[in-house]
Amino acid sequence: MFHHKPRIKVLIIDDEKHFTEELQELLQKSGFEAFESNTPEHGLEVLETQEIDLLVLDVRLPRVNGLDVLKEVKAKYPNIEVIIVSAHGDMDTVISAMRLGAIDYLRKPFRHIDIQIAIERTQKFLKLQRKIVQIEEKASLISKNLEDRIERHLIGESCQLREVLDMALTASRYPLTNVLVTGESGTGKENIARIIHYASERKDNIFYAVNSSAITDSLMESEFFGHKKGAFTGALTDKKGFFEVCNNGTLFLDEIADMPMNLQAKILRAIEEKKITRVGDTGEITTDFRIISATNRNVEQLIQEGKFRLDLLHRLNTLHIHVPPLRERPEDIAPLLYHFAVDFSTRLNKPIPMISEKAVKALKKYSFPGNVRELKNMVERAVILCKENCLKEKDFPVNTTETGLSQARPVSYNLRETEINIIHAALRDFDYNQTSTAKALGITRDALIRRMRKYDITIKKSEQPC
Repeated sequence: MFHHKPRIKVLIIDDEKHFTEELQELLQKSGFEAFESNTPEHGLEVLETQEIDLLVLDVRLPRVNGLDVLKEVKAKYPNIEVIIVSAHGDMDTVISAMRLGAIDYLRKPFRHIDIQIAIERTQKFLKLQRKIVQIEEKASLISKNLEDRIERHLIGESCQLREVLDMALTASRYPLTNVLVTGESGTGKENIARIIHYASERKDNIFYAVNSSAITDSLMESEFFGHKKGAFTGALTDKKGFFEVCNNGTLFLDEIADMPMNLQAKILRAIEEKKITRVGDTGEITTDFRIISATNRNVEQLIQEGKFRLDLLHRLNTLHIHVPPLRERPEDIAPLLYHFAVDFSTRLNKPIPMISEKAVKALKKYSFPGNVRELKNMVERAVILCKENCLKEKDFPVNTTETGLSQARPVSYNLRETEINIIHAALRDFDYNQTSTAKALGITRDALIRRMRKYDITIKKSEQPC
C-alpha cells in the first residue's frame, strides 16, 4: 500500500505509566505515530527530536505544574496543538489551559471514543495538513504563492510537464507576446494560461477566460467589443467588451478554433491595433491586453479547409506551448492520483485513504482519453463510494488490458476523429446524459450539442436517459 500522507505524531505526557501505554497502543492502532513520556523532562526531549503535531498533556504532574509545561510548549512550538487531560474537575485550571492555547479538555477516566473524537476535532486545526501541504508542494511544480494566485495546481513529475512549465514561465517574462496553448481536452490548458498571466507583470490585473464555443454568434461581437446603449434591442446600457475589460490584463480565448470566420477578421484587427470600437458607437477605445488562446483541434487543417485565418494564427501563435496528453506522461498519474484523493477526502470530510500499488499500476496502463479531467472524475467517484480506508483497483473500473488499451487509444492522430471518439465514449460513460457528459468534457451543454450536430452524433431512442 502507498501512504500518500505522513502519519500524525502524538506525544502523551502523563505520570501514570499504564495510562500512557494504553493510550499509545490505542493511537498506534488508529493510524497515528504515538510517543509516551512519564516526566515533563523526557517529554520536552521528545519534542526536540520529533516533529510532534499533537500533545496530550496531564495538567497534574508531580513536582511540576502542567500549565507551566503547556506555556513552555506553546512558546517553543506554537504550531503544536494540545489536549489537556486531568482526573480533577478544576474548571479554573481548564480555563487557564484554554487561555494558554490548549485546544480541548478531557476528564479522566474517558472512553476511547472520547479521545478519538477530540483528536478528530483537533485535526481540523492541524489541517492534517501541514504535512499534506508539504506533499502537495513537493508534487506541485509551482510555488504555493503562484498556486494561490492561479487558484490551480500543477501536479506532476514528468520531464514533459516540466518542459511545459519552463515554456510558460519563459512566456510570462514577455507580457506583450501572444501565446497559443494546444493539447487534448482535459490536459489543463487553462492552468498553463493562468501560470503565464500570474507569473507576469500583468498579474495584478484581470485574467478573463472566454470559451469561444459557448457564446452565441449573434452576441459574439457585442461580447468581445462591447456595445453602446440602444445599439440593438436589449442594449439598455453601455457595456464594456472582453477587450476593454482586459485592459492591462490577459484575455484567455479557449476553443479558439470554434470562432466564426466573420469575427476572426475583427479580432485580428483588434489584436494588431490594440484599439476597439463598441457596437453602435464610432469612437475608438485604446486597450492594452495580452491574448493567450487554446485549442484541442488541428488549426493547420482548419486553415486548409478555409475555416480559420492564417494571418490570425500567426498573431496568436507567437509562442506555442503544447501540453502532452496524460497517456504520454504516465509518471504524472501517481502524484495526480494522490493529490485528488487528498483534495476530495478533505472536501467530503472523509478519512484520507491509502492507495494500493495495484491500483496505481492499473491506472498507468490506462490511456485516459479524457486526460487529467477524467482522472479527477475517477478519483472523486472512488472516494465517494469507497467503504474502506484504501482505494483499490476495483474502485477504478477501467479496461486496462492490452486490448482495452489499444481500443482506448485514438484510432488515428486526426483531431477531428479523436474528438468524435471522445464524445461518443463520454456519452456512453455518462448514460447519454448531455449535462453530465458536457461537464466531464469541460464544455457547456450548448457547446456539446453544437459539436454533436457538427459531427452528426445522434442519440438513439433506446439510449435516451430515463
